[in-house]
Amino acid sequence: MATATTHTPPPPGRNDTARPKASAPSQAGDRIFSGLSRGSGIALLVIMAAIAVFLTYRAILAIADNEGNFLTTSEWNPAGDPPVFGIAVLAFGTIVSSIIAMAIAVPVAIGIALFISHYAPRKLAGPLAYVVDLLAAVPSIIYGLWGAIFLVPYLDGLNKWLDQYMGWTYIFDKSGEGVARNMFTVGILLAIMILPIITNVTREVFLQVPRMHEEAALALGATRWETIRMSVLPFGRSGIISASMLGLGRALGETMAVAVVLSPNFIISGRLLDPGGGTFAQNIAAKFNEANEYGRDALIASGLVLFFITLLVNGAARWIIGRRKEYSGANA
Repeated sequence: MATATTHTPPPPGRNDTARPKASAPSQAGDRIFSGLSRGSGIALLVIMAAIAVFLTYRAILAIADNEGNFLTTSEWNPAGDPPVFGIAVLAFGTIVSSIIAMAIAVPVAIGIALFISHYAPRKLAGPLAYVVDLLAAVPSIIYGLWGAIFLVPYLDGLNKWLDQYMGWTYIFDKSGEGVARNMFTVGILLAIMILPIITNVTREVFLQVPRMHEEAALALGATRWETIRMSVLPFGRSGIISASMLGLGRALGETMAVAVVLSPNFIISGRLLDPGGGTFAQNIAAKFNEANEYGRDALIASGLVLFFITLLVNGAARWIIGRRKEYSGANA
């Protein structure tokens, strides 16, 4: 009489197939790579801390002898007797120009990214993405020269049109004649400069959307736009925000392009079409060579403010990515 044999399944977590053990050179390479990565991260933190300490020390030396309020004074005269300087105009100009740039660049960048990733034919999408990559590599001084020679003269007509039809808003009210070397022109130029950066990152995020999500939406009868609205945009939301923050970081710290285009002064005005204004980076570039030692300390103090603003922007972007990690494409 034949007896039935039973097969006992292996306990959970056990694998009958023996796994090959990592060789000694491979383990040594992993340890070396891990040590180099950890050391690089620590070195980066040490360098940033050293920069912060240096900026803080020099800023304290300047602010201690300042006769004005560093945060609210609109005058910049560290060479005076007594020295008076403040960052009110610089902070206002930096924030206003960055807001204009973001308001123009972000919607356009999302549209271009969607066109390249979901609408354009493959033969067109590749060259178009390559052109956008090339635009991101153009030096800022080239953008500045192009803005001063081409953009400023051609925006004069737009400024007059905005003054005529939108002047009642006060923002677009032009109080006098003059070329378009104003914060509005700076905002447009910054938008053109950060557009490739936001487009590249957003496009890569859209390309990581799981194909099953889009196919499921199409199977339910959704149109292409409904598929993008229900599947692509929710998945790429954190990526769009982080790309925008990356572009904002460049807009906040842009120097040469703003210095070439803007006619600076230290007057806070809500009229975007009037020449004048200033930004942190532009003021540092324009006044550093002619400043004395105390004046350079004052410029370093303004640079410290820009340093912390940039850290806050990048920290906010990192927090948003971590908060919506499941939609960032890491698990796709």
